[in-house]
Amino acid sequence: MGSLGTLARAETVVATTAHPYAGLWITDDARVRHELLPSGRYIEARGTREGAYRGRYEVSGTRIECWDDTGFTADGVFVDANTLHHGGMVLRRREQAPLALPAR
Repeated sequence: MGSLGTLARAETVVATTAHPYAGLWITDDARVRHELLPSGRYIEARGTREGAYRGRYEVSGTRIECWDDTGFTADGVFVDANTLHHGGMVLRRREQAPLALPAR
């Protein structure tokens, strides 16, 4: 899962404010991983396919709408601060491991 965070950092991010739902969301089996970037973009990993999908998202209240760069759309709802029901899946907020600093 560490490379998903690396992919997110490689995205061009122009964040004006940190969104309360920004961060990493993962299914219980860790097969699907969504990283909601503060810029309103997301990166999704599926199984071993890191960066499988990318797109934009908008949140209104507890609802989320996503538009994949390929044209696919999905919506969902944050049922609480740590649970997202999205596209027929249940994802839970996960803490990301900090980036490892290069050895000197």
